[in-house]
Amino acid sequence: MTRGPSFEKTITPLRSFVCEPLSFGRLFLAGDAAHIVPPAGAKGLNLAVSDVVLLADALRDFYESGDEHALESYSARALHRVWKAERFSWWFTTLIHRFPNMDPFARKMQLAELDYIRSSPSAQRSLAENYVGLPLER
Repeated sequence: MTRGPSFEKTITPLRSFVCEPLSFGRLFLAGDAAHIVPPAGAKGLNLAVSDVVLLADALRDFYESGDEHALESYSARALHRVWKAERFSWWFTTLIHRFPNMDPFARKMQLAELDYIRSSPSAQRSLAENYVGLPLER
């Protein structure tokens, strides 16, 4: 293996973004054009694929029958899933990272949350369900 110099050392920003609505007239947004989730939750690609599945279903309905209902409801249906994933990614990011502005109270809350997850089967199931991904409601 030939090693080269490291020329990019920036840290990926832990940011979230949601564009609402995900449509404007006949313009439809999906994936990173529609929403960004922090990488810790590993939700970006799954959300993009679910957006595309919902949009493809809506476009198929429109072109097969002329029914615009699915196109008109695409944004609301996709955002229902997006906000759940954003919530989980925000929560998981705050759980596993120590931030520069974290005060002692916030750190104790973080440790208490980790301890709760460690000791509670219900919390473990909830974390697993959200981490693996919620089912796509088609």
